[in-house]
Order: sequence, then C-alpha cells, then structure tokens
Amino acid sequence: MSQNPTPEDYKALFEDDRRGVAILEHLIRTFARPAVVNGGIDAVLATYQRDGQRRVLEFITNQINRAHGVDVNNQEG
Repeated sequence: MSQNPTPEDYKALFEDDRRGVAILEHLIRTFARPAVVNGGIDAVLATYQRDGQRRVLEFITNQINRAHGVDVNNQEG
C-alpha cells in the first residue's frame, strides 16, 4: 500500500470484516484499561505505557468514526 489508509479502510477492516471486528474487540479487552496507575515511579511508567496503548485504540476508533461522518477533531490530543 503506497498511500496512508483512509478512515473508510479502517471501517472496512475493523467494522465490516468479522475477523477485524474480533481483532479489535480482542485489542480493546487487552489494552483498554484505565491509564492512571497509583504509586511511585513504577506507577508513573505504567501510566505512560497504558496511555500509549489506549492512544492506538483511540486512533483506530476515531478513524472508524470519521468514516461514519463523526467530527473527532476535538477528541485527539
């Protein structure tokens, strides 16, 4: 693929294709945990790691939402 995937590509893969739906559901179950972890420096590192994992899932779902015509400009940081 020579160009970047479009929001419609994300929708087709993760919403229209049953295999993609199952993969996205598995990713969400695995990585969509609260980002903030209480504690010392190890907790800070865990918080950054969890936030990074969540950002990937948020990117994918934002692309799917764009394909549906949802304005997600205010949802990205």
